[in-house]
Amino acid sequence: MINFNKIYSLYIHIPWCLKKCPYCDFYSTIFIKKDEQIQKQYINSLLLDFKKTLSFIKEKIYIKSIFFGGGTPSLLNDKLISFFLNKIKNITYVLKSVEITIEINPSSISEKKIINYINSGISRFSIGVQSFNNKSLKILGRLHNSKDAINAINILIKRKISNFNLDIIYGIPGQSLKNSYDDLCKAISFKPNHISWYQLTIEKNTIFEKFKPKNLLNNNLLWKIFLQGKKIFSQNKYLQYEISSFVKNKKDICQHNLNYWYFGNYLGIGCNSHSKITLSNNRIIRIIKNKNIKQYIDGNFFNSIKIISHKDIIFEFFLNRFRLYEKIYKKEFVRLTGIKIINIIPLINKALKLGYLTENNDFWFITNKGHLYLNNLLEIFI
Repeated sequence: MINFNKIYSLYIHIPWCLKKCPYCDFYSTIFIKKDEQIQKQYINSLLLDFKKTLSFIKEKIYIKSIFFGGGTPSLLNDKLISFFLNKIKNITYVLKSVEITIEINPSSISEKKIINYINSGISRFSIGVQSFNNKSLKILGRLHNSKDAINAINILIKRKISNFNLDIIYGIPGQSLKNSYDDLCKAISFKPNHISWYQLTIEKNTIFEKFKPKNLLNNNLLWKIFLQGKKIFSQNKYLQYEISSFVKNKKDICQHNLNYWYFGNYLGIGCNSHSKITLSNNRIIRIIKNKNIKQYIDGNFFNSIKIISHKDIIFEFFLNRFRLYEKIYKKEFVRLTGIKIINIIPLINKALKLGYLTENNDFWFITNKGHLYLNNLLEIFI
């Protein structure tokens, strides 16, 4: 069996978008079609970045999942993605069971691209639908309409691709209980094996933070939408395995995200990407890449490299693990953090007293109250 610390996920950030969505806080820059030469330079920079990041690890590693995120990865020339994946397999060991995911935008996808993605080894597609309501899509600043989203999904269905995820947002300004109901029912009608259903939040350094949208939903309506959504998923036999993730079967769980939530190791390459690396002495380092695309292409990949403090490791572990609807084994905490249980007993006792957790000799389990008041629970561990 391969040592867990030698298993890594690989995230590739593709920074281009046709337009910046007002709710998005991920780094992106405007895509200009004539910049195809820059795309080639960026791909070559990604490969060099990958090699340099690998140099922090003094032993052989195994890539279990690869994820193209952004930005809008589906704007990238599909031949460049195939070229990149072939090169990666020559640089390090990629497991035969690797799950390779690409985020696709309904406004920048075609059947030809999908076929080329499949031929290059991509096995999972995540479609940024967000809503099937054209008014909601306009408020979110999306360039596609409902028809575009349906066409993109039907391309996958036509190609007999079952391993796809639909991203759906609720809590959109001006959204009614019925609008949310219709969005979710429409998504489920396509029988995707995975749905990411999450509440719109106003993030820092976004257009929505600077210019607050009108008709933000009050907590009472958000709660009704949340309860209604949980009921719809249950009626349609979807299993909730994470706060915003629902699947038909456990085999459909997103392996890449699961690695984050299990506090696994990962390498991030591309502008503003993050890496988490566990060294042989059990110290954990965090690497953040340069977000300036010109500097990045010029070879200035690294923005910061630091060892994570024990205090931050404790918080990050629970920040991720509390998202999952499953037991948290105490021996896993010790193995993945290198921190003894005795160091967190006061924090755990406080969470137990407030009814956020239960425990026995082997594990902790987050309660329904803990999930509902997750921010309050996490504050204990900050």
